[in-house]
Amino acid sequence: MATLTYREAVARGIAQEMARDERVLLIGEDVAEAGGVFKTTQGLRERFGPRRVRDTPISEEAITGMVMGAAMNGLRPIGEIMFSDFLATCWDIVANQIAKTRYMTGGQIELPLVLRSANGGGSRFGGQHSQSVENWAMAIPGLKVVAPSTPVDVVGLMAGAIRDPDPVIFLEHKALFATKGEVPDGELVDVLGRATTVRTGSDATIVALAAMVPKAVEAADILAREGISVDVIDLRTLVPLDVTTVASSVARTGRLFTVEENPRLCGWGAEVASIVADECFWDLDGPIVRITTPHIPLPAADAIEDMAIPSADRIVETIRSSMQ
Repeated sequence: MATLTYREAVARGIAQEMARDERVLLIGEDVAEAGGVFKTTQGLRERFGPRRVRDTPISEEAITGMVMGAAMNGLRPIGEIMFSDFLATCWDIVANQIAKTRYMTGGQIELPLVLRSANGGGSRFGGQHSQSVENWAMAIPGLKVVAPSTPVDVVGLMAGAIRDPDPVIFLEHKALFATKGEVPDGELVDVLGRATTVRTGSDATIVALAAMVPKAVEAADILAREGISVDVIDLRTLVPLDVTTVASSVARTGRLFTVEENPRLCGWGAEVASIVADECFWDLDGPIVRITTPHIPLPAADAIEDMAIPSADRIVETIRSSMQ
């Protein structure tokens, strides 16, 4: 058992799969000699060599095109898009080519590739470098979407994503890079599409993702001292979406709160709320409540950014007032 930071877990997960399968390669801006702008790929070039760990020009279109071509020719490439906001510059390749090739070729061409990217706010990077874009990717048929919250999940889900036959958008939250957690020794592989119940309760269910998970747990601890017992579910992946775990929790607790860093309009929580309303309506004891970032570009000013992104205090206040 080792204690790793979230950023170290990224490198561990990639290294595990590169050691296992020679078809796995990594490309992106500064991923090789510099070890990544967020230091998530340190040591990989030294271990696996410049043929399999390659720096690229500053061109997201080139990175996604190379990754797609490599996957079409039998490799299992990992491409890094430095900030998830920059997926916008290559979205045609991602949404119209990568996401649809397997379907449009009747399964004759698989694209077993991973596009990794640093996602989310809280780091004072401003509106063009702080977005949570998981709802962008979730809306495109043909893409799988992963967003882990802990180092152990980073390793296991990275392995699951690399081994998956479909293209996967793997979102690593910038605000979590320095967080630490225990990671077992040996090979770790998670199946995509399984949520985790990280805290058990009986009065309400909180569904969260990535950096919102520790905030939801903190809120649940505060609420427990007030006599409100809360289930906290870490979705971990949005596509596939683990409806079973969410629905079974809501059937026990009768109340659902989603905590999303996405802007409110068309966030993933709206889809979860819709599914629960359809499938668990008679189990609900109150309206479904979404706790979100407002529909605004994220500001760089620390106090205003903190006000915009859901906090443990806002989660507590929202649940407390809803349960009265």
